[in-house]
Amino acid sequence: MINPLTLENRTILVTGASSGIGRATARLLSQLGATIVAVGRNANRLQETTDSLEGSGHHAMVFDLADLDAIPGWIAKVVEQGGPLDGLVHSAGIGSLAPLRVLGMAEVEQVMRVNYFSAVALTKEFARKRIHRQTASIVLISSVAGVVGAAGRTAYSASKGALAAFARSAALELASAGLRVNCIAPAYVRTEMYEATRGSLTDEQLNALVAAQPLGLGEPLDVAYAVAFLLAGTGRWITGAVLPVDGGYTAQ
Repeated sequence: MINPLTLENRTILVTGASSGIGRATARLLSQLGATIVAVGRNANRLQETTDSLEGSGHHAMVFDLADLDAIPGWIAKVVEQGGPLDGLVHSAGIGSLAPLRVLGMAEVEQVMRVNYFSAVALTKEFARKRIHRQTASIVLISSVAGVVGAAGRTAYSASKGALAAFARSAALELASAGLRVNCIAPAYVRTEMYEATRGSLTDEQLNALVAAQPLGLGEPLDVAYAVAFLLAGTGRWITGAVLPVDGGYTAQ
């Protein structure tokens, strides 16, 4: 039986793998046959992810992506230990919910550093010949917040919009090297970040948020399915795309 989603004999690096979308993605990719390099800041939660993966040969690597200068040496170490990579999924990110009038520049810088600058640094290093195998794929987790506006989300929206713009240009630049670069733009998904946001909303605001997604709130696995599609042979003719996985949020 042909399985166009198979990821057997492929090694995929997944950031933000200690929770939420990153964890769900790492699990699904392992079920499809991939060897996972799971990356996160929390060693215990990262180990929980690795222990839940199917197959063998997976690695958990504790690393803070905010340390941009350390990324080149760290990526080289990853490849030294496990060989060249077939895919990169950048799911790590932090949220920001603050009115513009009280938004501090330090918060803007931190959000951009983790959500956007780290993606640029990771992609730059991944594109080096010794780091990736032929016809490798990069998937960046953006957000519908980078496509449409949302009050109180200026810093977060800017970081996710920057990811989408970066992916389009990087896709054109790296196509000749056999690399594909795409973004996924989820709406509200039941993750730890969503739960943190939920605590700051009134019941009325929460109801309006859920109502804005015709198919309701998403689950981390809904996004993971889209990641797998773009990484596998099913996505071989797709690059520079921003795929909404949003329950109909941006269709309105």
